Order: sequence, then structure tokens, then C-alpha cells
Amino acid sequence: MRAVRIDEWGGPEVLKVVDDAPIPEPTENEALVCVSRAGINFADTHQRENSYIAKYELPFTPGGEVAGEIDGRRVVALMPSGGYAEYALAPVDRVFDIPDGVEDGEALALVLQGLTAWHLYRTIGRVGEGETVVVHAAAGGVGSLAVQLGPAMGAGRVIATASSAEKRELALELGADAALDPNSEDLEAELIEANGGERVDVVFEMAGGRVFEQSMEALAPFGRMVTYGIASREQNELKTGRLMRKSWTVAGFWFMHCLARPEEMMREPLRDLFERAARGEIRAVVGGTYPLSDVRRAHEDIAGRKTSGKLLLDPSA
Repeated sequence: MRAVRIDEWGGPEVLKVVDDAPIPEPTENEALVCVSRAGINFADTHQRENSYIAKYELPFTPGGEVAGEIDGRRVVALMPSGGYAEYALAPVDRVFDIPDGVEDGEALALVLQGLTAWHLYRTIGRVGEGETVVVHAAAGGVGSLAVQLGPAMGAGRVIATASSAEKRELALELGADAALDPNSEDLEAELIEANGGERVDVVFEMAGGRVFEQSMEALAPFGRMVTYGIASREQNELKTGRLMRKSWTVAGFWFMHCLARPEEMMREPLRDLFERAARGEIRAVVGGTYPLSDVRRAHEDIAGRKTSGKLLLDPSA
């Protein structure tokens, strides 16, 4: 089968497409998915470098989610790795049927980015009725869905940030009340101004570094900073006294912890997301489909912030 293989850690150049990878053999608790589309995530660039939270061994095939078929059933599935291929193995409790009316790309966006956005609101951020939420990277896979989920999750105001005018326009189209440039000189002041002069309640942040620091300074007392990525590769350090002086909460979220509780933290929230999509309350933004042979360009584009929404790989091309 065709698959992407990594024989050494590094940049996009280490991603090699091979035509003779063996089709994996499922164990009793696994399912073999015939892959129609594989999802591409920013976290995959960390996997490629072996700089992610989880560590891997060579040779390695990246990819943590696929859509495709199992014995004629349309499914979307999550796996630790191996998704960039024509066939992929998934634990049976991480395989979900795709309902009619939902395309493969939409299902891929909802199963990982959608569930992440859902848990940012409900599980980690615990957004209360009428609270102001800041969504960074609002044109991305998670951010574009987090913007749309705001009203349904009780947010009173959603302030988006995105790195280009085009992406900020998309955030506004998706329902954001304001859209800002995260690279502005005084992001703290702009966030407060966008909230009518009031400090904000919750921030969903995945960049780290300066964006994290200035966003936290914009928090109101009892505000929550929720971090779910470190796209800048710049980690932040905190002092406990700083948190106590403002009664701030800083929380992290790593989706992989949801896998240990699939029914509660995956199957039920995903059903909610699929139903909202079917009613037209949210739409998954599919940013583009790359042929497997162009996997290097896909990684270059996502790392270079050239993309919006959910990115896909077509293993047959």
C-alpha cells in the first residue's frame, strides 16, 4: 500500500511516500480502515520532529485520524499514528459511524478539532452564561469551530484573532463579534477594547510565547486561560503569586486524555456535534485536500500559517 514513512526526525523533507508498505494486520481489538481521507493537524509537525508530548520510534508513519470504510460502513476513526496511508489500524472503541449528510472531510474536522473545541468550552474552560471568550487562531480547524460554538455554549461575546485580514474576515463570517491581529503591538489593550473596555473571562490559546502572556494580562479576576498547543515552540513559565493576585486559572488540554474515556468524552460529545452540523448550527471549514504525494507541501503550508480550516490528505493521489 501507499503510505508516508519517516526514517529520521526532522523537517518536511523527511516525509517520504512509499508504495510498498505492508497492509497492517488488525488484532482482536482493532479495526482495519480503508482510508479515503486522512486528517492533517499542526500536531503532526511535532510528531515529524519527535518533539510532541508523546514520543515515537522509527520508522514512523504520522497521522492520528482517518475517514473511510470498514466492511461498507462509512466511519471516522482515531489512532495513535499510521493515518497517512491507504489502510490504517484503529482501536475499535475509537471508530465512529459517519451519519448520512456528513461528508468525510466534515467528519474528520468534527472528530478531532470539533471535540477539542467542545471540551475547551465544557470540560476545561467551563464557560458560564454570558462570559466573553477569546479564540486565538480563529480560522484554524479548532478555532473556526470554537467561534461557531460560542452562542450554543453560552458565551456572551466571542473575540477572535487571526494572522491575516482574510482569516479575520472568515472569523467574522463564522460569527465572531470582533476579529483582531494577534501580532498587534499591544494585544492586551486591544482585547480589552474589543470587549467594551472590560477584561475578558476565558481565552483559548494554542501559540504560547508573547500571545499567551498578553492574553493572560487581559483576563478579568477569576478568568481562565486554556492552552491546548504551543505553535510558536515558546513555552511559558508562571509564578503562583501572579495567579493568586487575580484569582486566575491556567489549564492545559491534551485531547489524548479523552481516549481513556471514549463513551463520556468522545462518543456523546461527537453525537452532539454531528447533530449541530446537521441542523446547520455549525459548519466544518475544510481548508484543502492534498494528494499524498504532496505531503511535504502540506506540512510546509500548515507550519507557515498559509492554511485555514481542516486540511486533508488523499492517499490515492
